[in-house]
Amino acid sequence: TNACVVMSLRLLFLLPAGLPVRSQGESQSDNKQMDNITVRQGETLFLSCSQGDFVTHTAWLNRSSILYAGEDKWSVDPRVSLVTLNQDEFTIKIEDVDLADEGQYICAVQTSSRPRTTSVHIIVQVPPKIVNLSKDLVVNEGSNVTLMCLANGKPEPAIGWRMLSPSDDSLSSDSEVLEIPFISRYRAGVYECTASNDIAVDTQTVELTVNYPPSVSDGRDVGVTLGQRGVLQCEADAVPEADFEWYRDDRRIFSDFDGIEIEDAGGFSKLTFFNVSEADYGNYTCIAINKLGSANTMFCYIISLLAETASILEMTSSDLEQTAFENNDMLEGPGAVQDGNSGTSTVFTPTCLLLIVLLQLLLKF
Repeated sequence: TNACVVMSLRLLFLLPAGLPVRSQGESQSDNKQMDNITVRQGETLFLSCSQGDFVTHTAWLNRSSILYAGEDKWSVDPRVSLVTLNQDEFTIKIEDVDLADEGQYICAVQTSSRPRTTSVHIIVQVPPKIVNLSKDLVVNEGSNVTLMCLANGKPEPAIGWRMLSPSDDSLSSDSEVLEIPFISRYRAGVYECTASNDIAVDTQTVELTVNYPPSVSDGRDVGVTLGQRGVLQCEADAVPEADFEWYRDDRRIFSDFDGIEIEDAGGFSKLTFFNVSEADYGNYTCIAINKLGSANTMFCYIISLLAETASILEMTSSDLEQTAFENNDMLEGPGAVQDGNSGTSTVFTPTCLLLIVLLQLLLKF
């Protein structure tokens, strides 16, 4: 490097070999090493050195390439420009610094007596950038999953993985690779890769979808009153979403068939009877199906005992009121017992008679 600098100075200043342009180790030249300068990628770098009296030539060099010789620009790089050149200082700047600009820079000054050089080493820091990331994945439950994340940067970035949504601190990695063996449906979600160094942080995400066969909620007996509206609802958990089929015993039923409507929405299917008849009572099966399998549940459509009992009680109440009214008319005839104070007649209706009538009516059903 020193030999290249000397050669560049000789060519620049057109000095014969006998004049005192010497290497860094020789006593007849003044050489100064400045502290390293650290600059971030994209910033502007200023390079400055002092001049002094009796300066005949001065130049800034980068790895033996001359950037500026006095006011003359030798570099073809448009990012390099002159800032100041006077008796006190010689300053140039490099805009939009990149990693290729890293290295040693030398300010060479030729005085009437001997040359003087000032060296400085430039370190360019680069923020992290994720350059290779696993694509969004769709896998079946039970598969082994590997997520990969690679990043560049200076200093070398630290890379880590975590489960972002739903958040799960137990599922993370401090390396470029995240291994998930025998994945379950509960590990589906969004995973985040983070690359960080002293300069900045870069993050990107991967969405992981886990397919699994349907499972359905348990069916139950459903009581409906004749002539009323009845609904059977089936719920399935599956990825991808399940398709639904409804059966009455062994016969598949469809929407708009015999006053029936079937509506599917997401993980739900609803079977609606708009006017329940005796023919609608029986066993119904809901089947949920996707490409990984199927599941089913059974419903039993029965007469609503609560509704029938309410009807019976209403009938019984009406009959008893009529009977009491007729008895009251009979007792108010000749010979009826009158209350001495109020003059009203008193009617005795045994409580056990009411209970017996109710019991007989209920036993009919």
